[in-house]
Amino acid sequence: MNIAFVINDIKTEKAGYTTVFLAQRMHNRGHHVYLIGVGDLCYDPQGYMGATARRAPKEKYKTQEEYLNALQDDKTAEITQIMAPDLDVLMLRNDPSSEGPDRGWAQIAGVIFGQLAARNGVIVLNDPNSLSDAVNKMYFQHFPEEVRPRTLITRNVAQIREFYEEQKSHMILKPLQGSGGQGVFVVKKKDATNLNQIVEAISRDGYVIAQEFLPKATEGDTRLFVMNGQIIEHKGKIAAMKRVSGGSDDVRNNISAGGKVARAKIDDGMREIVELVRPKLIQDGMFLVGLDIAGDKLMEINVFSPGGLNVSSQLEDVDFSEPVIHALECKVHYKKTYKEHLDNRTVAMI
Repeated sequence: MNIAFVINDIKTEKAGYTTVFLAQRMHNRGHHVYLIGVGDLCYDPQGYMGATARRAPKEKYKTQEEYLNALQDDKTAEITQIMAPDLDVLMLRNDPSSEGPDRGWAQIAGVIFGQLAARNGVIVLNDPNSLSDAVNKMYFQHFPEEVRPRTLITRNVAQIREFYEEQKSHMILKPLQGSGGQGVFVVKKKDATNLNQIVEAISRDGYVIAQEFLPKATEGDTRLFVMNGQIIEHKGKIAAMKRVSGGSDDVRNNISAGGKVARAKIDDGMREIVELVRPKLIQDGMFLVGLDIAGDKLMEINVFSPGGLNVSSQLEDVDFSEPVIHALECKVHYKKTYKEHLDNRTVAMI
């Protein structure tokens, strides 16, 4: 299998990322694995998606650190030009929300070139046409109301204040665009006098999400991995982790914001949430996603670059890359068998 991962930039990639975890495991299994920064994508005169890609030279690598070092070193990495016909699978793992203001062009580049690659016959995951609708958190509002916190999205301070009073002076404020817990505020009764300033600070970069406060979130949330519309289970273990905030006054449970992790207990309520969101995930060709659940509500769906699969593997002492790789191998087999008779969204979810 020839597979390429689109990332933000090879220089900013870290050994602990799920992308590196999956890439290293696939490389060690003998697959041809490439990493591509969004700035290295191109459109070839022949009408194909192309890229300057990196591949690690050794047959196997003991650790993710060793593997990534080989890719980041210009002297050791195999740097080559590839085009869509060279690939079986293109995985879009770049996070648009982590791009700074000086790289605005990079936010949707992966999606645009992914759409071209899909037209060239490459299996593109997650489906790039659906990802274009998910660049900001508005996509979350397309899932059933039963699983979501009550939400207002606006730039109007008066509307936010009215929502705040409806929530009994306790709510969450965060930017419509963004990830990793950046710009998230818990607004309590004592913060009422500062509400205008908080909204002003968040709205400088766009719309503001005002959201129902979930008391269960203070106890942490659960990142649950879903593949092909189903919870990832391997050798009797579930790919999930419990995330708890790094401080008593910090509502953010994201690992990147200092959150701590532990083994997760998956209950019937969480399984019911997966059942309710599964039709939409299947419809949109969302092959691999991370669901963030607190209590009986879904807080967020990460469809671009859900992280922590390697952490879940460590916590559960099982390699969750194995079912992911197997699923990709099956998709390549189906695609080669059916050729153009299966569209990308269908292949993404079988």
